[in-house]
Amino acid sequence: IKHPRVVVQLTGMNGNAFNILGICRQAAQAKGVPAEEISAFMTEATAGDYNHLLATCQKWFDCR
Repeated sequence: IKHPRVVVQLTGMNGNAFNILGICRQAAQAKGVPAEEISAFMTEATAGDYNHLLATCQKWFDCR
């Protein structure tokens, strides 16, 4: 996990891709992840389908 301090609660939330991106971005910003890193996450997360988005979230953050 690239940023294990960033905990993202995904279960029980709206599973819309845009909502997931917003949750991850807000959590990363709250933990002080630099804007360049957040931008890199967003680029990678949106580079594929929904499953790719979820896999990218798990690769970057502590998803629960």
